[in-house]
Parts: sequence; structure tokens; C-alpha cells
Amino acid sequence: MPGVIRSSEFKADIQVDCLIIGGGAAGLTAALAASETGATVLVAERENRLSGSTALSSGLIPAAGTKAQDKQSIADSEDIFFADIMAKNKNTADVEYVKQIVGQIPKTIDWLSDKYGIAFHVLDNFLYPGHTNHRMHTVLEKTGVGLIHRLETAVFAQDVMVATGVQVSELVVDRTDKALGAICLRPDGTNERISAAAIILACNGYGANPGLIAEHIPEMKDALYFGHSGNQGEAILWGKTLGAELLHLSGYQGHGSVAHPHGILVTWALMMEGGIQVNAKGERFSNEHNGYSEQAVSVLAQDEKIAFNIFDERLAVLGRGFDDFKKAEQSGALIKAESSENLARKLGVDPSTFYKTLAECEQYASGDQVDPFGRNFEPKKRLAAPYYAVKVTGALFHTQGGLRVNCDAKICRPNGVPFDNIFACGGAACGVSGPNVSGYLSGNGLLTALSLGEITGTKAGKMTSESY
Repeated sequence: MPGVIRSSEFKADIQVDCLIIGGGAAGLTAALAASETGATVLVAERENRLSGSTALSSGLIPAAGTKAQDKQSIADSEDIFFADIMAKNKNTADVEYVKQIVGQIPKTIDWLSDKYGIAFHVLDNFLYPGHTNHRMHTVLEKTGVGLIHRLETAVFAQDVMVATGVQVSELVVDRTDKALGAICLRPDGTNERISAAAIILACNGYGANPGLIAEHIPEMKDALYFGHSGNQGEAILWGKTLGAELLHLSGYQGHGSVAHPHGILVTWALMMEGGIQVNAKGERFSNEHNGYSEQAVSVLAQDEKIAFNIFDERLAVLGRGFDDFKKAEQSGALIKAESSENLARKLGVDPSTFYKTLAECEQYASGDQVDPFGRNFEPKKRLAAPYYAVKVTGALFHTQGGLRVNCDAKICRPNGVPFDNIFACGGAACGVSGPNVSGYLSGNGLLTALSLGEITGTKAGKMTSESY
């Protein structure tokens, strides 16, 4: 159990300016920013390699007003992006905080591209739920693994110290709760004491902590967890012990499209471009365009907690542009049939019910009927034989609530007073999705990971250099 030690002095084995706890996208971005200030930086990652939840994601980062958008002649603005975020969370997130994040992310994207050669391009052949414009930035592979690899390469090129297989067990603070350092558990079972002028909590949320999930997100306590096993909630537990303010702990990102039993994410682009989801009876059960996060709850409410993604050859071609989809296909997750009847039989659903479902979607697309779930079916995106299906389940990806931070990304007490030298970024900090699963706008996780990563690294690094 992570703890906090209060002490007037701390004799350390290692001394650094900035200790960053967590080696995912947030921690690595913070490391790059802190290193630019001249600070000595150590990234402590509990796993044996750098990855975090980022490596399990699609690696898509939403941003408005970037050079990548300009290069692709995509018109967008921070105001439109801000409005999209607030509409999705139903105005439950802090307005000024969201504005800061939205204003920071294009600067971070351009900085990573210009300074470290991380080439981003914008997905412009479909829109994710809730986004008015094309603004999903990605690296070549369109995977989180590809993003982590590029950040890792940049960090090592800056000679930042990175220690893997190191679990921070306790924070050490003085009597005023100013951080002095941390105690780490090495793989050989020995302890190492690290003193730091600033500590950045970049260890994501608590998705892998069953007790905290049952307490704060009970509807997902039995769901498949598709996040990083290291997300044990240390930042939340440390913050609680220190008396920091915790916000929106019931907020999270789910996903209604994880291939089962293969455990591979199947892109939601299929749904946005004409695909549908049906249950074991062959019936649709929701508006697939509301968002893949809340769709996790809808899928888990079905018999056996499963559903089927239904799409066609046109959408299979679109899907093959994503490495995860190709992995799903190579793993045998895709089921193909020349007719709806044959597909229904392969899926074990009633052919007549499934045929009726497809016929109703045709009626919605032609305008003869209105979808009772409220989805707009576009005529040009009708499904056509041959058909494909993937059996999927709903999953918890990562939590969105966390430590409240101020404009410098320092964690705060309930009265708003910040801690002197403890910062938080990524999933350790409260996100911009509000307190509900439906408030998650596609990409919100990496949005705060990278934007807060640069803010924390810059502020922490400058603070330590100014103290000399």
C-alpha cells in the first residue's frame, strides 16, 4: 500500500531536481519539458518497460489549431474544440481548466513535432463521436505503441535518466507537506531513497485497483479491464493521505468494442462510418454514435455481456488502416458471410430477427423511418453484402477523475491552496470529462496526458532551477 512519510530530514541515495513517477505518455512528455529547463530528471517506471495505458490505446490526440491541421487544410479552432468537450461532459468540467488544456495541446503537438521530430498527421476520413472537425492527431502506425516508441526515443536522446522495474512505495514530505523525495522498491527487493526538489505524479489513475473501482465506479467492477496493470491508484491514495482535493472519481473512459475473447481493440470508426452493433438476439440496443465510452455500459448490459459489430467490405477496408484491426483479423476475430442469413447462423442469432434489424437500418437511411435510438443513418453509408462481424465486449480503459491541479499543474488542497512542489499530469490529475462515463470525448485521455505533461515538466523544471 503506497504511503506518505513525514520527516524533517531525508538522507537519500540519489538526488535529482525532478522525480517523475510513471513512464507513459504523460511522464515522458514531462521529462522532455523538464530536461529543457536544465533540470536533472529521473523517470521511475514500475514496469520493466515504458508503456502505460498509452501503449494499449489507439494513440489518438485531439488538438485544434496545429501545424498538422494547417498542412492538411483542416479548419478548426480552440473555441470549437472547447465547445465539443463541454457539450460532451454537459458542462460539468471546470471551464477555465478545460480552456487551459485546449489552449495548451496544439502548442505541445507542434513542440513535439518541431523539436523532437515526432511526425503527426490528422485522421481526416471520418469523425469520432462528438468531434465537430477532424482533429485526431496520430503517428504513422495509428497506435499508442507507436507514440510511446517515439517519445521514448526522444527522451533517451536527451540523456534523461529512466529507471524501469522501480516501484515508488512512499512519498517523503516535511511537516508542511513539501515533498522531499520518495522511497523506491527495486526488483531485487532493496529500497532506494531518492531526494527531489519537485515530484511529478504521472502514474495514471486507478483502473487496475479493484477496491477503488468498486468504491467509485461500481457499474464496472466486474468489467474487463483494458488498461495498464500498473494503474493502481497511487496518486489518488497519496493525495488522499496528504489531504489533497480529489475530483470526479466516478468519471472514466469505457469502450464498447474490444474483440472477445481476443482482447484486441476494434476501431470505432466502423460504427461512425455505417456499422452497427447487435446483441445475441440480433437486435440493435443503442445509438452507436453517442460515443464508444458509454457504449461499454450498453454492451455490458446485454446477455453474456457481449455484442457483435456488424460491417461490410467497405468498412473492412477502412479498418485495415489500423494496426489493431489488422491484428484482430489475423487473430481470427472477423467473421465473414455472403448473406445476412449466413452471418446470423455463424453468430448464433436468429436469422429473421437479424434480417429485420438490417431492413430497419435501410428504412432509417432512406428516411422512411426514424431510428428510435436517435441515430442519423446516412444513405451513402448503407451496409451491403458480404457482411462481417466481430464479437465484442465492453471494457474499462482508464479512470478520468483524479487530483485537482491549478494552472501550474500543482496539486491542490480543498481550499485551493497548492502544494509547494508536487505536480500531477495525465490520469493522476482530474481530466476534462466530468463525473460520468458519457462525458468522455474521444481522445480526452491523451489530451490531458500530453498537455499536462508539458506543463508539469516546464513548471517543475523552472521551479527547481530558480531555487538554486
